This record gives sequence, C-alpha cells and structure tokens, in this order.
Amino acid sequence: MNIETERLLIRKYTLKDAPFIYELMNSEGWLKYIGDRDIKNIEDAEAYLLKNYLSIYETQGFGPYLVSLKDETAIGSTGFYKRPNLDDPDIGFAFLPEFANKGYAFEAASAVMKFASEVLGIQKIVGFTLPNNEPSIKLLKKLNLSEVGIYTYEDGEELLLFSN
Repeated sequence: MNIETERLLIRKYTLKDAPFIYELMNSEGWLKYIGDRDIKNIEDAEAYLLKNYLSIYETQGFGPYLVSLKDETAIGSTGFYKRPNLDDPDIGFAFLPEFANKGYAFEAASAVMKFASEVLGIQKIVGFTLPNNEPSIKLLKKLNLSEVGIYTYEDGEELLLFSN
C-alpha cells in the first residue's frame, strides 16, 4: 500500500518509524488532543508500533499510515482504526506542529479515504474528536463528514462523532 499525492507519500508503518512515532506522540498537539500513550523512549515506540499498528494491517486490512513529504521527511499520520464498539472504521490524523496549517492533513486524509473507498471497499467512515479540538472538527467537516452525535469511551469521556 503506497499512496502518492501532489506533495505527499503515504505508506504503512514499519519498526524503522519508531523515532518518528516517539516524536509525534510526544508533540504538544498529540498530548493535548489525543492523550499520553506513555511513549518515553524509542523502545516504547517500537512496542507501540508492533501492538497497535503493525499487527492490525493483517487482521483488519487497514490501519494508520505514515505521511511524508516527497523527500521522505515524516510529517504526520493518518489512517483508519476499527474500534470494537463501532461498526465502521474511524479516520484519525495527527501531524507534527511545524507541518500544521499547510493543507497536508486534508491532502493525506482525502487520499486515504479515496483508497478506503476504491481499494478496500469501505463506504462508511466515521471520525471523532474532543469538542474543543477546532482544527480536527474543521478537517472532519472539510472531508464531508457531518456531526451525528456523541461517542462515549469506556472511561466515560465524550467525543463528538462524525460520519459520511
């Protein structure tokens, strides 16, 4: 699975991407809007990749993907997650702060949604975000997902739920 857009390359993660995952998951935006995943070193990042990313490519046929510039500079992540209590996969995205507000997230998320529809046969995509995460709300709406209600995590946290 390799997707190329005008400015980006999108591919599956490998263990070699652990340093990037460490950086991304400790970035201010990730910690503020997604949460601390307790990634304290590269070994933690490798373990996280194995458990939460690499293992699901085979079982689900999709997952999160690394987004890089054409020169292969890793800038973010986008892709799909299949939550046990949701019928449809949800789209997620996160980018390093220095690559925010440049249209990369929309370009990458649009490309993976097209891939999901045309290659994977996935027609319904959902998304959710914290009610105060204005950038994600704006992006989900730009991706033609509409707010449809509230998604409640097992811990009681409530998120805005979007769907196409």
